[in-house]
Amino acid sequence: MAERFERHRQPWRQDEIQKLHQLAGKGMSLKAIAKALTRSEESIKDRARTDKLKISKLR
Repeated sequence: MAERFERHRQPWRQDEIQKLHQLAGKGMSLKAIAKALTRSEESIKDRARTDKLKISKLR
């Protein structure tokens, strides 16, 4: 069964946004970033799109 997140629709804090930018800059995968920030992959994708960040895809 997939991991479940307890947080639902929480606003993004400034430190989380900085961490997202940092991790995306390092080229981490969507799944790894989601786990590091304890947010859903969908939430990470939406925020990355808002901030015009590029999330690398694992091959």
